[in-house]
Amino acid sequence: MSETLLSSRNLAFELYEVLDAEGLTQRERFAEHNRETFDAAIGTARSIAEKFFAPHNRKGDENEPRYENGAAILIPDVKPAVDAFLEAGFLNAARSFEAGGMQLPTLLSQACFAHFQAANAASTSYPFLTMGAANLIESFGTEEQKQRFLQPMIDGRFFGTMALTEPHAGSSLSDIRTRAEPAADGSYRLKGNKIFISGGDHPLSENIVHMVLAKLPDAPAGVKGISLFIVPKFLVNDDGSLGPRNDVLLAGLFHKMGWRGTTSTALNFGDNGACVGYLVGKPHQGLSYMFQMMNEARIGVGMGAVMLGYAGYLYSLEYARERPQGRLPDSKDPNTAPVSIIQHADVKRMLLTQKAYVEGAFDLGLYAARLFDDTTTLGSETERRQAHELLDLLTPIVKSWPSEFCLKANELAIQILGGHGYTREYPVEQYYRDNRLNPIHEGTHGIQSLDLLGRKLAQNGGAGLKQLIRLIAQTTERAQAHESLTRLRQPLEQLVARLQSVTLGLLGDLAQGRVNSSLANSALYLKAFGHTVIGWRWLEQAIHAEQGLARGNPADSDFYQGKLQAARYFLTWEVPSCHHELALLEARDDTCLTMQDAWF
Repeated sequence: MSETLLSSRNLAFELYEVLDAEGLTQRERFAEHNRETFDAAIGTARSIAEKFFAPHNRKGDENEPRYENGAAILIPDVKPAVDAFLEAGFLNAARSFEAGGMQLPTLLSQACFAHFQAANAASTSYPFLTMGAANLIESFGTEEQKQRFLQPMIDGRFFGTMALTEPHAGSSLSDIRTRAEPAADGSYRLKGNKIFISGGDHPLSENIVHMVLAKLPDAPAGVKGISLFIVPKFLVNDDGSLGPRNDVLLAGLFHKMGWRGTTSTALNFGDNGACVGYLVGKPHQGLSYMFQMMNEARIGVGMGAVMLGYAGYLYSLEYARERPQGRLPDSKDPNTAPVSIIQHADVKRMLLTQKAYVEGAFDLGLYAARLFDDTTTLGSETERRQAHELLDLLTPIVKSWPSEFCLKANELAIQILGGHGYTREYPVEQYYRDNRLNPIHEGTHGIQSLDLLGRKLAQNGGAGLKQLIRLIAQTTERAQAHESLTRLRQPLEQLVARLQSVTLGLLGDLAQGRVNSSLANSALYLKAFGHTVIGWRWLEQAIHAEQGLARGNPADSDFYQGKLQAARYFLTWEVPSCHHELALLEARDDTCLTMQDAWF
């Protein structure tokens, strides 16, 4: 039976050959785990994803949530799937044993979660949002807030959301208008409107805990005046039981091109003047707190994009193997049998492009998860800080690169299926529609590129960037031990050298106040930087593939040869193309910056 979610052999390669998951068991937090427990968790995730999530992926797409009598109604298949997820412990996979979790490394919990993202992105979003909201309360909430709201979330009784966006402001959070007035009992009364709130209403849990950004009456202007509030759908009594319905109303549902099974809601807070909220942390510090959930969500969105690309790749690969059509250019005899389309060079090109994109991005997403483990479990404070600096730098890439290029992989999957590809009788068109949301989810490409070039590169004196350059240099040095990798290594070395030069120039301009001109083409920089990172990750994979071939197991030969061919494709076809973007950045091309409204 062919695999439809992700390649189990590729996952094992990533975990146990490239990223040394077993090495994590030498750390105190993960000492009770081993490869057997890791594989058991992955096997359970795969089984539940295939049994409960994948079967209603199409049904959820064809039967969107309905707005009835002020509530969102879902197809009945979603709750058994989510309940199976909860019962298996995946909501708390990375949480400690003492807190009721599996105490898995984030690397392994991400690997498990990837199966659900590939099987059904929409239904998976409900527990995904809950995990982020729970982590936010755990990090910044009071003990009372943790008891009242966090524990029921850990138990799976309450679900969570993040409520940021407002109709007039979009991504410009500094312009939000939702207000929070202090009440005599120490709580607050919120009033405002939020839109595009995923999971904002549903019947999957007893309660929904909204993490809401709002401004206090004395708030300073801009982002420095944003505070964070817990706003439950139902108030919670002192004994933990549910109280009356809070003044949070579902105003309506949005109808999206993809992720149709996830409710996308418009919520009104305080229409009746009685919306109770609870301040999290200090006043006016809400955005800095929310960045924890936003960054988790950005990495999650990136991995979601990877898995939709991966599912499309696997489907089109199987289709190409089974679909006979045409003959090779040197065989024109109509009496000969047609060949399967995977024999055609251009179909191989499209499949190889998909493989390079999705397996490169998959590696990066898992690498980011392992970096998160390093931020919490490495031995010294210095090592933990360095891991955090590198993860912070890479987060815009982890979010945006897969959102762009794994979407392109979905486009190629449609192309391989030809006329069948854009019909609803085949799943690749849904994978494309679902994935098209990810370039917008949790910050557009433009926002991520401004974050990378305008903030992340120079942060802490460029500590994250210096680490990355050093790690890439170490990889290229190790690659020199394999003569076959010379033609793969050299394009990456050339791109890194030019990228460093361009980066220094742009940062110099920013330091001198030339902000608009320096950031005008930040999207080009994001693409070149992202290709550099993925090129590095592919060279790492290529080194491990060479080592695997040297071990001489015939059963693995095709797998490793496929890895080397995909690495060759990305490093010799894709990486050199970035010099065009770098040339435009070097020239400070102002074509877009100087375009005038009236000229359109």
